[in-house]
Amino acid sequence: MKKVLLISLGCSKNRVDSEKLLAQITAGGGFEIIPEGTPFDKSGADMVLINTCGFITAAKQESIDVILEACEAKNLGQVGKVYVFGCLSKRYRDELEKSIPEADGFFGTSDDLALFRALGVEPCAHLALHRKLTTPSHYAYLKISEGCDRRCSYCAIPFIRGPYRSVPMEEIVAEARILAAQGVRELILIAQDTTYYGIDIYGKRRLADLLKMLSDIEGIEWIRIHYMYPADFPTDVLDVMASDPKICKYVDIPLQHASDKILNMMHRAAGADSNRRLVDTIREKVPGVVIRTTMIVGHPGEGEKEFAELMDFVREMRFERLGAFTYSEEEGTYDASHYRNDVPEKVKTERYDKLMELQSEISKACNLKRIGKDERVIVDAFADGTLTARSMGESPEVDGEIYVMGAYPCGFVPASVVGSFMTVRITAADEYDLYAKTLI
Repeated sequence: MKKVLLISLGCSKNRVDSEKLLAQITAGGGFEIIPEGTPFDKSGADMVLINTCGFITAAKQESIDVILEACEAKNLGQVGKVYVFGCLSKRYRDELEKSIPEADGFFGTSDDLALFRALGVEPCAHLALHRKLTTPSHYAYLKISEGCDRRCSYCAIPFIRGPYRSVPMEEIVAEARILAAQGVRELILIAQDTTYYGIDIYGKRRLADLLKMLSDIEGIEWIRIHYMYPADFPTDVLDVMASDPKICKYVDIPLQHASDKILNMMHRAAGADSNRRLVDTIREKVPGVVIRTTMIVGHPGEGEKEFAELMDFVREMRFERLGAFTYSEEEGTYDASHYRNDVPEKVKTERYDKLMELQSEISKACNLKRIGKDERVIVDAFADGTLTARSMGESPEVDGEIYVMGAYPCGFVPASVVGSFMTVRITAADEYDLYAKTLI
């Protein structure tokens, strides 16, 4: 048995790619998968597979650090061969091959067959929709498209992943049925832009139709949507969300900024007023919805006036969830060739801290309103007498959690509790997490 350690870096779309790779290499036997997170010197891995991210500077540096660490472990005899694939490897393959010759192979995002040959694996066509999950077994990410047709000035994804390509609905539904048969209860739909789904192969946006088809799958209880682009937003999706109890009342919609000047420079197709109207429409059509957004601070041209506009917008909209990034200039983008990166790093950090401090206050106020309410949750984990759970309003890995205290005071915990649903009463809250008790 060859021992394989796979390390998946970056976004959830990368994770899906990693899971499909694992399904193929384990199909014929002969491979033992070492749990992700196992230290190199404890792994005994014959092969290390690293799925890299090339999105922003910090993610690229993390990928390079992991590659170097794996190669050092190889030099020390702790692991065998080291193979690198994914976004960073596609974008900088020549440079990586020259600077890190200790690695045994670099492969891009579309080099699956070459990677399989290097691993000595014969891919099985009938397993193309199968996955070996690396998430907890009760939820899974479901990628509904690849690539992106948007040309945001700061983003390199279109150069790495290519143009937008929707996965046909029948393939998505078939994959979802396989996941449901494995015990998955929650599907998290992902793409670079989920609202654009279908326009390339069906001639119109079909996300609402896809949601209805997925909702009919037995065993699937929750369907959550990520990465919804604000321009030309398909409001029929909101109608389905409001009427179908399986569709989480949760909208993840990266708005990126609130200054029209900056949004125009970013080549975003929606301005600040348009985004305001969209947020109002979402809340009107889907009562109780949780809105998550992301913002970029320190983009070229962002002065004190533009940053103040962003802060005022966040105060006004009061998003339940908000994440932020400091601007990172990426080679090959419109920004890199047309704008001067004119906001000092110290100022970017200061602005980031101010924005997140404001959001912390908003998030805490939103959470405090939930105290005393009964909510249906899914249990993600159990340890030390406490259940870790989420409601429809929390997505795994990016949002806070609900800690259910004293759920099993007698010490007996059913093996099936993880991945199960229960109703709890919220008893306390802080900026990002909530605390609850079970209803007996």
